[in-house]
Amino acid sequence: MTVTVAEHAGFCFGVKRAVEGVFALTERAARTGEKIYSLGKLIHNPHLTEELEQKGVQIIDPDEIDSIYAEADSEHKCVIVIRAHGVEKQVSDKLLKYSEANENFKVCDLTCPYVKKIHSIAAGHNNCRFVIAGDRNHPEVKGIYSYAGSDTVVCGNADEVAALEKSDKPTVIAAQTTFDISEWKKCQENIKKVCTNPIIFDTICSVTETRQREADEMSKNCDIMFVVGGKESSNTNKLYRTAKRNLERTYLIESADDIPKIKLSSLLRVGITAGASTPGGIIEEVKNKMAEIENTTAQTEKGENFAELLEDSLKTLNTGETIRGTITSISANELHVDLGTKVTGIIPASEVSDDPSIKLDEMFKVGDEITAMVGKVSDRDGVAMLSKKRVDSIQKWQEILNAFNDGAILEGKVIEAVKGGVVMLCGANRIFVPASQSGLPKDADLQVLVGQTKKVKIIDVNEGRKRAVASIKAVEREEKRAREAAFWDAIEVGQEFEGAVKSLTSYGAFVDLGGVDGMVHSSELSWRHIKHPSEVVSVGDVIKVHVKSVDKEAKRISLGYKTEDMIPWNVFKAKYQLGDVADVKIVSLVDFGAFAEVVPGADGLIHISQIADHKIDKPGDVLKVGDIVKVKIIDIDEENRKISLSIRALLEDAAPEVEAEDAAEEN
Repeated sequence: MTVTVAEHAGFCFGVKRAVEGVFALTERAARTGEKIYSLGKLIHNPHLTEELEQKGVQIIDPDEIDSIYAEADSEHKCVIVIRAHGVEKQVSDKLLKYSEANENFKVCDLTCPYVKKIHSIAAGHNNCRFVIAGDRNHPEVKGIYSYAGSDTVVCGNADEVAALEKSDKPTVIAAQTTFDISEWKKCQENIKKVCTNPIIFDTICSVTETRQREADEMSKNCDIMFVVGGKESSNTNKLYRTAKRNLERTYLIESADDIPKIKLSSLLRVGITAGASTPGGIIEEVKNKMAEIENTTAQTEKGENFAELLEDSLKTLNTGETIRGTITSISANELHVDLGTKVTGIIPASEVSDDPSIKLDEMFKVGDEITAMVGKVSDRDGVAMLSKKRVDSIQKWQEILNAFNDGAILEGKVIEAVKGGVVMLCGANRIFVPASQSGLPKDADLQVLVGQTKKVKIIDVNEGRKRAVASIKAVEREEKRAREAAFWDAIEVGQEFEGAVKSLTSYGAFVDLGGVDGMVHSSELSWRHIKHPSEVVSVGDVIKVHVKSVDKEAKRISLGYKTEDMIPWNVFKAKYQLGDVADVKIVSLVDFGAFAEVVPGADGLIHISQIADHKIDKPGDVLKVGDIVKVKIIDIDEENRKISLSIRALLEDAAPEVEAEDAAEEN
């Protein structure tokens, strides 16, 4: 067995400084009688926390500061320790004020210098929109947030950065010192897409970056991996997820006692890394434990015989253990399972599924292999009560974690609307989708989503409580981007589209081409001069357009709407011939006649001699602008595209008919 310990495993500079500082205080307190208080756990490591408590260090919350200050005097001296994560500004200000007012109330600020630097960055950009990439529930992030201005937002991942609204203010972004490196790179890419010239501060601790890179490389070259550190530690969990992405056999342990009871081969390559809050002594214990396991394994492999193998096959089961067996019989209420042990496994129907209507004989058949978790074991009765649904729950939660780590898309059904968002069911897991990630407009009725099947992306998980937060909006945004990318790849000059008019401006109309808008300039809407696009189209109209030009870099499309068929003269020729009668609109009066619109953009002249069947002094004696009159087309000049119209011709055509009617009446 080869055991390799990461070069940068264990205490980082900030944590080491804090731990050494507090141990120095405990030595002094042994002489002076001072009481030492730590604002929250000094570091996220239960073993070190317990050791400090034994040395008299008491963990307190900020709301206990006032009462401690009130009791501080010459006989009750105290020291308040600010841990490496730092504290919120209002707490720091209060501690400074109290320490200056009472010499018996002292403050030892052990905030990591890297964290202090981010406080200064936040305080120095109060007039900007300040974006923090990190865990919004982490004490370090809460502290940074308190130093920033009112326009501050915390983004837990790159998708939340991409979902930021545009801002008129300059945008500044910084990261939690232990933020995931790969996610931070995505955050930087996305902030550049949503903001113009963002100010980026790369505030991830260099040791954190190195440690995560080591975990990534080591997990690719090992057979099994142990990540040592407190389960509450943010950086330890990030190391665990980094290694787990590459190596399924990755275990998060707090000490050597937590090494799982798994069968190890003497040929295994074992990797060990540790979070920033893990003392070197614990790492050494884990390494020594692996050496013991190696010796034991080697001896077992050499001395194993048939009797030992038989005894192992008849091992005693432990509660909580996951075991695989073969179904030997099926009844309406339970399954019987051969576990290869001294006892028979029994799985009640209620431990197969929460659905009371299930039929076991339809789900399983004798001979099927099944995996279940051991519950109560009775050697006397020779049975072990098992649960399949507990294993399913763990597996499905692992699917959620894998989806989170891999950025995979899941599908689930919205089952209820709750305060602040909706709850979805993905497999057997309830997942919360905040209103801001629902894909609906702000303040929209979330109830409309209930019953719908939606695709989601996991954006945050709480492994301890097995809670997950997802985003519908992130998936819709990715799908939209994919559609847009495909659109821009395929679009070419000359392509024709049918789309709805989305909006009108003074200079043209914007048309939806299927998720991407193109613009038809006013000059391309009509062959005649128009004052406003509304003279030709309205919002909501579905029109046919063609691509005139494309600027893929600037994402601009110029469209054409008018065609040869829409040339006013062509429209006129298609509709009328010489001798036809038409209803026309008088558009202007001149001394020698009246101009009338035959079709939009094509006018004809009614000469003054053709306005009436008698002599008139001027056209205004008979006509006015806006009148609709019937005319006869008496001439079409193809070469000069002129139309001659006549009202008199219609009057003269009607005269013989009137005379004939009068004659008929006389007879």
